[in-house]
Amino acid sequence: MPSPKIALTLLLSLPSLALGDTFNYVFIIGEKNVGHLTAETVGSRTTVDYDVKNNGRGPTITESVALDASGLPTEWRVTGTTTFGSKIAEHFTRKGAQGEWQDSTGKGHSTIHAPSIYLAQSASPWANGVYARALLRTADKRLAALPGGEVRLEKGETLSVQGNSGPLEVTRYELIGIDLDPETVLLDANNNLFADLDARSILVRAGYEGEEKRLREMAATWSSQRFVNIEHEVAHHYPGPIRIRNVRLFDPITSSLTQPLSVLVQDKVIAAVEGLDSPATSGETTIEGAGGTLIAGLYEMHSHLGQSDALLDVAAGITTVRDMGNDNAVLDKLIQQIDSGTIAGPHVIRSGFIEGRSPFNANNGILVDSEAKAVEAVRWYGARNYWQIKSYNSMNPDWVPAMAKEAHLLGMRVAGHIPAFSTADAMILAGYDEITHINQFALGWVLQPGEDTRTLFRLTALKRLPSLNLQSPKVQHTIDLMVERKIAIDPTLGIHEQLTQRRDGQIPPGAVDYIDHMPIGWRRDAMRALADTSAPGDDLAYRQAFDKLVAVVRMLHERGIFILFGTDTGGSFTYHRELELYQLAGMSPAEILKRATFDSARYVSQEQRMGSIEKGKLADFFLIPGDPIKNLKAIKTITMVVKDGTIYYPSEVYPKFGIRPFAPAPKVVQ
Repeated sequence: MPSPKIALTLLLSLPSLALGDTFNYVFIIGEKNVGHLTAETVGSRTTVDYDVKNNGRGPTITESVALDASGLPTEWRVTGTTTFGSKIAEHFTRKGAQGEWQDSTGKGHSTIHAPSIYLAQSASPWANGVYARALLRTADKRLAALPGGEVRLEKGETLSVQGNSGPLEVTRYELIGIDLDPETVLLDANNNLFADLDARSILVRAGYEGEEKRLREMAATWSSQRFVNIEHEVAHHYPGPIRIRNVRLFDPITSSLTQPLSVLVQDKVIAAVEGLDSPATSGETTIEGAGGTLIAGLYEMHSHLGQSDALLDVAAGITTVRDMGNDNAVLDKLIQQIDSGTIAGPHVIRSGFIEGRSPFNANNGILVDSEAKAVEAVRWYGARNYWQIKSYNSMNPDWVPAMAKEAHLLGMRVAGHIPAFSTADAMILAGYDEITHINQFALGWVLQPGEDTRTLFRLTALKRLPSLNLQSPKVQHTIDLMVERKIAIDPTLGIHEQLTQRRDGQIPPGAVDYIDHMPIGWRRDAMRALADTSAPGDDLAYRQAFDKLVAVVRMLHERGIFILFGTDTGGSFTYHRELELYQLAGMSPAEILKRATFDSARYVSQEQRMGSIEKGKLADFFLIPGDPIKNLKAIKTITMVVKDGTIYYPSEVYPKFGIRPFAPAPKVVQ
């Protein structure tokens, strides 16, 4: 880090914003314009108006940023609402060497001994341009960050873009240290923000919307290269057989642990399960299990997979995911990379996402505006070997019977949200095999005719649940239908816990075991409410709503309904919490592990090759020191993961994301 004097004299050779610049941007997801950002600079102060609405929700933000001559913020104010509606009232000020701030985590202050940049918690993507410009003014492209950590900048290639204002030369930069993944920005020749992007979405300067698809594809390529490099560093391919010695296996048939054994892996397959006294053969690599537990790879049944999720899932023992809706082309490429061994990731079971067009529609998969097109979308997915279709909020419920009939003819299952203005009862009768999200299932009991769940109302209406009588005829009728028709449910309890239980400044109950291991940006975001609980009575209503949802899941479990474990929040750590929560619904740790492994494999017809640790099955499993039947939390301390015979040590993977590891790797003898 340069001295304050040197750092503050580096800079004035770089271009700066003019005294009266205005920049306009559009936000695009799935090739659809879903929002805008306008940044107006007068003197040293920029005022930003940012609003995005996708899938009926999104942030609405106003911010004001004042910069000093070195591009570092002296004042930053952010107001508005987050994606799920909680209120934002964030501010930062720096006077001399004193910095003070308040965000959702509370108040903070620091005496600043060297040039430091405040990382705004709730700012718009404009903030990434502010950080990049400030970092460009330093000698080593690094700055200490407030409220903690360090942020640095790495330069990529320069490329040409075409738009209404003529051709521009823009340069790629990666901001590293803010969160788990780098932030990618493109700056123009004057170092002004041109775009903030990833493979799925882009904020791009107005007039250059025609470049969005090309730029997102490039972002996917840049991200891929990062994970290719990581794979080279953390994937272990030992020569000859691999003997994992002195381990007990979780046996899903007996729901118990075996006596200490040795498991041998050859290539992608479990070659043998042997007694502990069985001698090693020549050429083997031995991994010492030290009396720990081997568990078959977990099934994350509600994923929207990306490259970062893919690697973090593997590190968490998740070796198979069911993707519930994605950019089809982006996911195609990701699966190809995983299956070829180019990058790490789980096996993927694909769901064909179909959504009806409306002012509130999501922008994944295929959008349709007629029953004929909806059925055509079903056939498109069927021809590409998708396991099921998933219907979404804006789907016309009248089209679902035809969609379900076609899907069943093609050997696919049917899952989904409950379309707006319909009920779980109607969708069960229309042909659903599975209902997605416990709130979608329960809302039909508390909504009035005509109430629109295509917006955040499908979440805020949960406040009505505490007064619901679960023994009422309407509740019991729906559950009877589930039992009669053998309908499964994917509750995603964890995301509902986050929605209803997170509060500003408090560590979320689901993150207590790992929050201290995470980067500063992640930690701050975790300590922020999702829902707006400011109205009288709302805090208690949301808390009690979660209790009622858990009671519904318990009732479903007691009636024999098949419950799938999925997160909708990226898997990994939140998947471990998802499993924990089903103890509240009356499931034992052994039941939960069986459901997360063998039962899930059988649900998707993969039990002949996956779901348990047996000779001839795929070598997909993970090692933990403890006994998960006695304490399910033991699955959070993973020392090794094997996926398709490739060995990963989470202690090597987590630092790539700025995460402090949880356990050391086991001893390896070659």
